[in-house]
Amino acid sequence: MFDINKVKTPCYVISEAALQKNTRILDGVMKRTGCRILLAQKAFSNYAVYPLLSKTLCGTTASGLYEAKLGREEFGGEVHVYSPAYTDDDMHKLVEIADHIVFNSFSQWKKHRDIIRKSERKISCGLRCNPEYSEIETDIYNPCFKNSRLGITLDNFDESELEGIEGLHFHTMCEQGADVLERTIPHIEEKFGKYLGQMKWVNLGGGHHITKEGYDLEKLEKCVRYLQEKYGVTVYLEPGEAVALNAGWLVTTVLDTLKNGMDLAIVDTSAACHMPDVLEMPYRPMIIGSGEAGEKAYTYRLGGPTCLAGDIIGDYSFDAPLKEGDRLVFTDMAIYTTVKNNTFNGMPLPSIYVEKTDGSIELVREFGYNDFKQRL
Repeated sequence: MFDINKVKTPCYVISEAALQKNTRILDGVMKRTGCRILLAQKAFSNYAVYPLLSKTLCGTTASGLYEAKLGREEFGGEVHVYSPAYTDDDMHKLVEIADHIVFNSFSQWKKHRDIIRKSERKISCGLRCNPEYSEIETDIYNPCFKNSRLGITLDNFDESELEGIEGLHFHTMCEQGADVLERTIPHIEEKFGKYLGQMKWVNLGGGHHITKEGYDLEKLEKCVRYLQEKYGVTVYLEPGEAVALNAGWLVTTVLDTLKNGMDLAIVDTSAACHMPDVLEMPYRPMIIGSGEAGEKAYTYRLGGPTCLAGDIIGDYSFDAPLKEGDRLVFTDMAIYTTVKNNTFNGMPLPSIYVEKTDGSIELVREFGYNDFKQRL
């Protein structure tokens, strides 16, 4: 691992070796099944490492125009885009760069299909469908929860408007295993099976934890083959997390320690600004060498330097007391960090480094005052 004392904190460090490990697993799935795997840029958009990822993955997925442009400019391969709704202006630009465009409703499809038909490029169009089944427990991440705006339910599916539609898209999972996919497919078939045979492709979305230790690759591949063989479709998967899982760190420095009923430590990184999923999910990221509260001799509650009272990262224990200048390393900080961070309270954005496969470390992006000022 890189020397944590040679980087300026706070900073993210992305590991090329870890990315390669993940893409080898994904490459194996593609070779054994014939499916196509794309990078979901909503989770990881650090294009400095796109040349490495594009050697294996088939392209990118985007949630709108800007991600689609980034995928086209920096990654290459296929560019897929889905949004709950598109403006006319965005659609006129998307038809110049996107290969697949997925619509969230028949009204959106009917509104924009003439723009697509007039395009000189071949664009494959699809519909996002909601099978009204999901095993995600946190509603904010559940695209199939009650009254969801995401996807067409069977009650609203208009089979008379399928001319020009080549694929169906289903996104029902979040950080889940192949067993969940296996239980979900019967619900997809029950609701939309009669239409799958009319399609060229089916996209099973993201949320597949394919590169997580213990993930059942054989079961995933069985599900993919089943759909391909039964319906004659190409299966797409679009993981974000699985591409960059455990492929990055966030390095921070202790700024101060104090007491208020327990030991507290202020660090130069913020949950609210630099890893917002810690508050939104919520979850407690791991720190190398730390333990749960009370597990080791010295327990601290770590908080950021913003004025937000709830800017709390979590409670951690250490073998020795923390002191000003100590460096701490949070793990699994490549995903949903750089794509979601912000400058609330005037907080500086962390620098971004890449740890190369030869062990060297390269600074690829540093941020300053103008990055805060210019967005306002």
